[in-house]
Amino acid sequence: MTQRSSDWRDSAGGARSSEYLLDWAVMTTTELIEAYYAHFNRGDWDAMLELLSEDVAHDVNESEREIGKVAFKTFFERMNRSYAEHISDVSVTVNATGSRSAAEYIVSGTYRQTDAGLPEARGQRYKIAGGAFFEVTNGKISRVTNYYNLQLWLQQIK
Repeated sequence: MTQRSSDWRDSAGGARSSEYLLDWAVMTTTELIEAYYAHFNRGDWDAMLELLSEDVAHDVNESEREIGKVAFKTFFERMNRSYAEHISDVSVTVNATGSRSAAEYIVSGTYRQTDAGLPEARGQRYKIAGGAFFEVTNGKISRVTNYYNLQLWLQQIK
């Protein structure tokens, strides 16, 4: 369905069926994930953080799980020093209850400052596919698990 959140009532002003509301919940999660990437592309980190639960779990690609908004913000501050990235071709899938979502996308970027444990940055450009898995609790993103092919990225920045 393409209805917006304001369409949850029927034409007589009563609540729509639970089937309709289920579709509405899925749309809400889709919009939440799309907003997450829109804020990312604008570099609006404060708006991005507002979409997260206080205890958000962030599973960093090929790394450890970090917990909480403070850790998430610290991660993105480091990322912004080392990388200039844009996310495009986002495709969002949501489960029937709106509690889980997946997104596939293309990351286009420039490696601008050497990141710890990685090759030297010299302004190399890259373009790779990526994906993320989300859990949504009470209208906020409560888990983000990111994936991209690190070996392919390393080949592109050599």
